[in-house]
Amino acid sequence: MESERKSVTQFSYRAERILHGDTWLNDAVIQIDEQGIINTIEPFDAKQHINVMDLGDVSLLPGLIDSHVHGARGCDVMDAKHESLDTMSRYFASLGVTAFVPTTLTAPVAKIRAALQQITKSKQIGVGGAEILGAYLEGPYFTEKHKGAQPTEWFRDLSIEEIDNWISYSDNHLITFALAPEKSGALEAIRYLKKQGIKVMLGHSDASYDIVKQALDAGASGLVHCYNGMRGLHHRDPGVVGAGFVHPNSYVEMIADGHHVHPAAIDIAHRCCGNRMTLITDAMSATGMPNGDYTLGEYTVHMKDGVVTTDSGGLAGSALTLSRAVQNIAQWLQLPLEQAWLMASLTPAQSLGLQHQLGSLEVGKRASMVAVQSDFSIAKTWVNGRLVFEADSVPSQEALCI
Repeated sequence: MESERKSVTQFSYRAERILHGDTWLNDAVIQIDEQGIINTIEPFDAKQHINVMDLGDVSLLPGLIDSHVHGARGCDVMDAKHESLDTMSRYFASLGVTAFVPTTLTAPVAKIRAALQQITKSKQIGVGGAEILGAYLEGPYFTEKHKGAQPTEWFRDLSIEEIDNWISYSDNHLITFALAPEKSGALEAIRYLKKQGIKVMLGHSDASYDIVKQALDAGASGLVHCYNGMRGLHHRDPGVVGAGFVHPNSYVEMIADGHHVHPAAIDIAHRCCGNRMTLITDAMSATGMPNGDYTLGEYTVHMKDGVVTTDSGGLAGSALTLSRAVQNIAQWLQLPLEQAWLMASLTPAQSLGLQHQLGSLEVGKRASMVAVQSDFSIAKTWVNGRLVFEADSVPSQEALCI
């Protein structure tokens, strides 16, 4: 086990079933090469498959990807510490997440800069569980009406010079950039960011349908935590939500915890967006922790029974896990497990342009995968073919940021 953690050699695994693309293959084998790439997925053959590790009665699925997350286990991305990101990474791996995008919040420039620099350092050094894909800048380019838990005193106007600074601080590892499309210079910024290969998401916005459509036409990729922090859907004013629903290129982030969005509203979004609906957690430091007070960026927030609020009672991030979001979606929308799961693996990979490497188990893709028991518990997690979590040994996932 320890040698498998340290280096990747060629492995073959047998499982009760493997989700090959979007189809189950029963009693199957997956073979992984020395680089952690899948080279075979096929039915088990006792004569052919001799040196195979039998995983038993598990379902082998692609690793989940949390494309919008602020913290967990008492840790916050804004801590700007490797230990915080590593603790988050190991905790996420224990929940079936194999990759994540650490997300900043509106704060003084120096704090955002430190967070972006640390995300890049930790990505380059490497973390012990789920891999870091890059950084997500959420703020400070928002408007006040739908500010959520973003402190308005640090809101600012868009400037290409400052965008270049953020990109530089992240050493070109900034992969997602959120803004309100009604901000002055938004269309210019969207076009510029797209040229840099950076995904632009629209949120914390009171923009009209037409403004949002213009932003999406200009190259924006979708909506930040849909329904929350934005002008809602009205039959005479479709708003941010309406534009995001109908635009063919719009990925719609969804927090499926039952607190942020009513299940029926999620159903409506899914009927409109289909596989453009992307499950995220928007999780913050209280995730995986007991009731109490925690920090979210510049705020002290309060967590009680899984709901995180500011002093004024507004929602402040979530305490959701991505595996729970998948279970909720499967139950609320009456979907097969694999369809709900792919909304948290393949869809985020597609939204980030990584679908040829991650998001599903297919030949030629990276072996970032999860063995799931019948009770939905996680037995093992691999990142790029390397075992990073095993349920029998519960090591440093117990680490906390305090």
